[in-house]
Amino acid sequence: MASSKTAAATAVEHVDVLIVGAGLSGIGSACHLTRRCPGRSFAIVEAREAMGGTWDLFRYPGIRSDSDMFTLGYSFKPWEEAKAIADGPSILSYIRETARENGIEDHVRYGQRVVHAEWSSEQASWTVEMEHAQDGRRTQISCGFLLGCTGYYRYDEGYTPDFAGIERFRGRVVHPQHWPEDLDFDGKRVVVIGSGATAVTLIPSMADRTAHITMLQRSPSYLLSMPGDDPIANLARRVLPRHAAYALIRWKNVMLMLLVFQVSRRWPKFMRGLLRRNAERNLPAGYDIDRHFKPQYEPWDQRMCLVPDNDMFDAIAAGKASVVTDQIETFTENGIRLASGAELEADIVITATGLNLIALGGMSLSVDGVDVELGQTVAYKGMMVSGVPNLAITFGYTNASWTLKGDLTGEYVCRLLNHMRAHGYSHCTPREPGADVAREPFLDLTSGYVQRAMERFPKQGERAPWRLNQNYPLDVRALRFGALENEGIEFTRAGTPRATPAPERLAA
Repeated sequence: MASSKTAAATAVEHVDVLIVGAGLSGIGSACHLTRRCPGRSFAIVEAREAMGGTWDLFRYPGIRSDSDMFTLGYSFKPWEEAKAIADGPSILSYIRETARENGIEDHVRYGQRVVHAEWSSEQASWTVEMEHAQDGRRTQISCGFLLGCTGYYRYDEGYTPDFAGIERFRGRVVHPQHWPEDLDFDGKRVVVIGSGATAVTLIPSMADRTAHITMLQRSPSYLLSMPGDDPIANLARRVLPRHAAYALIRWKNVMLMLLVFQVSRRWPKFMRGLLRRNAERNLPAGYDIDRHFKPQYEPWDQRMCLVPDNDMFDAIAAGKASVVTDQIETFTENGIRLASGAELEADIVITATGLNLIALGGMSLSVDGVDVELGQTVAYKGMMVSGVPNLAITFGYTNASWTLKGDLTGEYVCRLLNHMRAHGYSHCTPREPGADVAREPFLDLTSGYVQRAMERFPKQGERAPWRLNQNYPLDVRALRFGALENEGIEFTRAGTPRATPAPERLAA
């Protein structure tokens, strides 16, 4: 019996690094591995049947980046198109081109969803169980290091509240996450429920073709105008070498985003004034800005919505789109009745009501036979979790481009792997901080989609190395150049019994 188990174990394929997810982060991380850890074997498993993650999944009109491509692009591959704010198909093409140029395509295995990963300290490896989309069969692969690049939301379903009477509506209801190819909205009356980035993208993109389109919001969001083209970037690319221009533009935009965030948090009244004056300049005289564009929260308590070239304001000013701020009482046969008693007639209702967040794509974890509850762990450097060896999770910035942190995570994992090999370490395990380090939610945004899910995500500590920096320059210093060994992580050599000492605070 023992011999058959041994034979089964040896039949399981093994790679040095397993990347889960073939989206923007997964492809970028694989590129870092090929560049910085040559000779290490790796594979990418992707639950869907295509590369690209978000940029392949979302197909709604106007889908685009919500930050500039000089920071959403990879650090090692300059963005060369004219538009700083790019459409979804262009971003998808950029990801696939990056994979092709770096020889990543042959490493991707599609239609395989990771359901569970089990760590063995004795073997210093993960055994990862995957379910195949085509036939539901389960297979396994083992790896020395597991890197989750699964994004942060559920791909199979978006968030839709329970709307009273929705079954009575005779029109069509669509969630943007599952946009139907056959949806004809030409000349139709369309209501978009929601005031977030998706709604703000959909409205101007559809306005020219609909009879009229209405954004129905329960409460307003802050809208941040930004040019679709970056004139400084265009100048830099004309006068500087390719990579030098890209680095300069990238850092310029990083610091600009950081400035907006810091001003919003430190001087919210000043930022509110700037955003209001921008709305006043771009909306018709007498427009009720207080009702429709004056949020109840402070700037950057929730993620700001990007409005490239003022397109949302232009659609409203042209009379092609309108904003209604009210509560939904019930759907009717012909539209939506509001709490005010008014009724919005509609042929199509789009529920741009948000996402369902999920950690690690929903996979479960166990360490030496003990299940891991992510909500009970503490994040280390914003990418690893206490008590879980040889695991990193890519989680981008909420106040800047996702890829900035994704790149740093990929670089850090490579540094970590090279350090472990150089010193003979088989695994590294983040330590939980002592009781004197206060725990805080992983994200401090007040958005509903964040608040609904934070109990299922790791906590963060009040200080480094357990503090989650929403600050790219600080992370560059800590992740690209900072010490790999510190009070927050334990390195172990193969054959060494796994110790679990009580955490203590060391001198900084």
